[in-house]
Amino acid sequence: MKKKTVKVKIEKGGDGSYSAYTEMKDLPYGLIGEGKTVKEVLEDFRSAYDDMRIAYEESNEVFPEADFIFYYDAASFLQYYSSAFSLAGLERITGINQKQLGHYISGYRKPSPKTVHKLETGIRNFCKELSALRFL
Repeated sequence: MKKKTVKVKIEKGGDGSYSAYTEMKDLPYGLIGEGKTVKEVLEDFRSAYDDMRIAYEESNEVFPEADFIFYYDAASFLQYYSSAFSLAGLERITGINQKQLGHYISGYRKPSPKTVHKLETGIRNFCKELSALRFL
């Protein structure tokens, strides 16, 4: 059976915790991960996947394998990568001011689709620039 590629949404909740989940239409089983940090969520999600595989094996059923692509909401992305990017650095990369970025991290405000696109485009362009670097 061919592996299916499944989108997993990672979101920051109102209480500051995180969750990751799949849509039931993508697989014949649902998966969810929860935690205080994105790292914990990813570990919990992968553990749920492993547990589901074991449950299928124990019931002698064929387990539908999957590869996952993780999608972040803006607050989750900014929080997760806050140790790699300062707000000042993100402002330079994306053109979104630091105060606005801080509001997104805290959950005080949600970015518009246009701002999400601006954030993603700025980060992707920065990554392309870094991947083209070569050192002597």
